[in-house]
Amino acid sequence: MTAQAPAPVAEPGLLAGVERLRTELCRRIIGQDAVIDEVLMALLAGGHALLVGVPGLAKTLLIRSLAETMELEFRRIQFTPDLVPSDITGTEIMEEEVGSGSRSFRFVRGPVFANILLADEINRTPPRTQAALLEAMQEHRVTAAGVSMQLPEPFFVLATQNPIEQEGTYPLPEAQLDRFLFDIRIGYPGEEDEVTILRATTGADAAPLRPMLNVAQVIALQHVTRAVPAADPALRYAAALARATRPGPDALPLVQHAVRWGAGPRAGQALVLGAKAHALLRGRPTVSPEDIRRVALPVLRHRILPNFTAEAEGITAERIIEEVLTAVAPPRGEIRL
Repeated sequence: MTAQAPAPVAEPGLLAGVERLRTELCRRIIGQDAVIDEVLMALLAGGHALLVGVPGLAKTLLIRSLAETMELEFRRIQFTPDLVPSDITGTEIMEEEVGSGSRSFRFVRGPVFANILLADEINRTPPRTQAALLEAMQEHRVTAAGVSMQLPEPFFVLATQNPIEQEGTYPLPEAQLDRFLFDIRIGYPGEEDEVTILRATTGADAAPLRPMLNVAQVIALQHVTRAVPAADPALRYAAALARATRPGPDALPLVQHAVRWGAGPRAGQALVLGAKAHALLRGRPTVSPEDIRRVALPVLRHRILPNFTAEAEGITAERIIEEVLTAVAPPRGEIRL
């Protein structure tokens, strides 16, 4: 087996900063620990995340709180049916110089030029405007008036979506969904957590959150995350999970019966990057099968397209993923580099 570089060692202060950041978020966002972990994993992996949940589950508050706990530039776009691409990327305006009367064009940068961008209710705007984010999300740059401009680093898009109200909405096309590293689902809190939420939000104003990480520290953490080693068996396991979601002659019976299109190679990349971030957060030096299995749901659920038969029979992407995780055995024994 080809030898790999030893596992990177992050500065203790960096990982301690991530843990303090998580503690700060949990102080305000109650009963959503798994969601917070998935958002942090997406951030460390350098990917974007789609947060899906009914109204009132603190999707927007979570993203605002994340920006508050980091010294990063934050912008919010409220997506509406009348939003146009230039409202996101920016637009050229004509300026007239006082005195000489000469005129010139100046590009005014849009809200996409930020470190953390909240795309609130992204499915409420037409595809033309949704597509304005595609280049930004994939290439981290914007092209306007024939000029390509680099976005600030780190660049992190967090989009929210309501799964219930579909009238008057524009579902994201598969090509754009694939740009999101994670599809994070937010459910209702438990009874005790809900009582705690009521106690915390109906009394005196809560203290503001403290910033725990700056731009340089976030970029350093992203570099360390990518440097976490993943041995060949772990890579093969990630590839096997992605390939098992695709219908074909050798596919699992449920996949052959219920799946129209399976996950592509980008899903394998997301499984490995997400697993590296999870390993780093857990203090492990290398990627294990448990790390890959932990991120399988948020990575795969938006990359599997059930067919009409599945919709008629109530077969969800989550059920298909559970079947795949059961059928595809992880590597046996300890994974060594």
